Amino acid sequence: MLRFESLALRRGSKLLFSDASVQLHAGWRVGVTGRNGAGKSSLFALVAGELQADAGEFSRPRDWVMAHVRQETPALARSGVDYVLDGDPEYRQVEAALSKAEADHDALAQAALHERLHVIDGYAAPARAAALMHGLGFKPGEEHRSVAEFSGGWRMRLNLAQALMCRSDLLLLDEPTNHLDLDAVFWLEDWLRRYAGTLLLISHDREFIDNVVSHVLEIADEKVELFAGNLSGFERKRAERLVQQQLQYDRQQRERAHLQSFVDRFKAKASKARQAQSRVKALERMVEIAPIRAASSIRFEFREPDALPYPLARLDQASAGYGERTILENVKFGLVPGDRIALLGANGAGKSTLIKLLSGALENRSGERFEAKGLRIGYFAQHQLETLDPAASAVEHLKRLDDKLGEQAARDFLGGFGFLGERALEPVAPFSGGEKARLCLALVVWQKPNLLLLDEPTNHLDLDMREALTEALNGFDGAVVLVAHDRSLIRTCCETLLLVGAGRVQPYEGDLEDYARIVLRQAEAANAADAAATPASAASRKDERRERADLRARMAPLRKEVQKLEKRMGELSGRKQALETALQDPALYEGPPTKAQQLTREIGQLVAELGQVEDAWLLAQETLEQAGAD
Repeated sequence: MLRFESLALRRGSKLLFSDASVQLHAGWRVGVTGRNGAGKSSLFALVAGELQADAGEFSRPRDWVMAHVRQETPALARSGVDYVLDGDPEYRQVEAALSKAEADHDALAQAALHERLHVIDGYAAPARAAALMHGLGFKPGEEHRSVAEFSGGWRMRLNLAQALMCRSDLLLLDEPTNHLDLDAVFWLEDWLRRYAGTLLLISHDREFIDNVVSHVLEIADEKVELFAGNLSGFERKRAERLVQQQLQYDRQQRERAHLQSFVDRFKAKASKARQAQSRVKALERMVEIAPIRAASSIRFEFREPDALPYPLARLDQASAGYGERTILENVKFGLVPGDRIALLGANGAGKSTLIKLLSGALENRSGERFEAKGLRIGYFAQHQLETLDPAASAVEHLKRLDDKLGEQAARDFLGGFGFLGERALEPVAPFSGGEKARLCLALVVWQKPNLLLLDEPTNHLDLDMREALTEALNGFDGAVVLVAHDRSLIRTCCETLLLVGAGRVQPYEGDLEDYARIVLRQAEAANAADAAATPASAASRKDERRERADLRARMAPLRKEVQKLEKRMGELSGRKQALETALQDPALYEGPPTKAQQLTREIGQLVAELGQVEDAWLLAQETLEQAGAD
């Protein structure tokens, strides 16, 4: 188990939490929650051994294998599947040792290493790595592309696949869904529910964490508390607790005011001095009850559009693509004020292409794209974070959209997006991903759009910002087209689901649960196909026979060694029997005893050598039998 005893942790001069005593048992899936800056990532760093506690103790079993997601991936020339395989260090160690044993022609070592590969399911490791990649959205065949060919977001998926590849006892995942689409989130959620080890998970995706965790560890008000159950259950318990805490706080404040009033009125009167002093002591003994935490400062709403034309935009038999490749064909639908549309579909199916087509950022190859006079598009996509001027402040970015805007008005507006005080005047270069995403959303909101095209707007956003975005979208008068992996946002804000796939865009009549079942069935079918098509897999009978044939071929040197040892045992046994027969001849004892003593010594030497040869034969034979190559 993971054990925290009277633990305190600081970052610089800031106390994150203190006196934390918690035990997390093996097999628990624990969601770590708390506001930004509360200490979630620092707790992960402590568990990973990257930080030391400022007080108290932390311990985890020494024999536990730990896996976590790397934050950086160099531009490597090696293939993606090869990179993912690095997540299983024992497999790599056995693989390297086997190569050396083969180079050294060490048959015994080869046999033992092949047996270890069998035990750790090493023959199927490449197929498992490919299945992980496909589950996370990589297309068949892409596993052989070099790491350097993938963009930053896809390299983060490779890092995640590498962490999942590890046969770990402890898995640390910090915002694993940030770079995933909805299909990959469904797959990862299913994978984590079946994970046998201990999981620590940080996520701002409400439904994802709700469906995965068995316990919630909250870091708040410099304290750490553990709750059994999922996030929804935890929030109900917390709400009830906060209500009780507020009632107790209010009652205490009334009691304090009453006691203080008595002290102020009568402390100067000699006849009441004793009673006043007793009330002063009562005030001093009173245990301070903290008020409930202030609500999030992040609250905003979309500005009223200057116009709401009807329809806003329309596609009529439109097609789009890149280079020689056509992604979408014969797309036909329109958008009117009040539309709330979420796009579903596998990675690469064309969701982002449709968003670009609607925005005009991508020209239609055929058909027609119509936009109304007065159409004002608010377009948010992840690449916009990279277009921010690192040297400019949030206020400067906003004033570039409206040169008549005063600084105080800009700061007031940005305050609703969490940029308070001097933070609104600081350069954005050191901003976190969440802060940059909030700024990009603020810039979209300021432009008073009547059509919102949002491509994964919740990446990097915490729960407070996601809730604020949900409320703002529900109050928006224009139309919304949304691509998101946050199911809570889709359920709350969208009324229409469109499925993008096979070049088409068509209504989806089911709900998100139906879609999740389809995605998981497709993933299972793809894994079965991978297993059948991959020589390293034992799923196919044909491949299994081939694997056995390969194993027998690899065991050939060991089989020859067994035959050699058997021949030697026969020779030694024959010689021993001949000497024993000679010792039984009465004529041997008629002369001096020297000859008989010599024969006896030889028999002893033969017995010792025969024992060694028999031990070697037994070891080799056992290895052959365990490998199934006898």
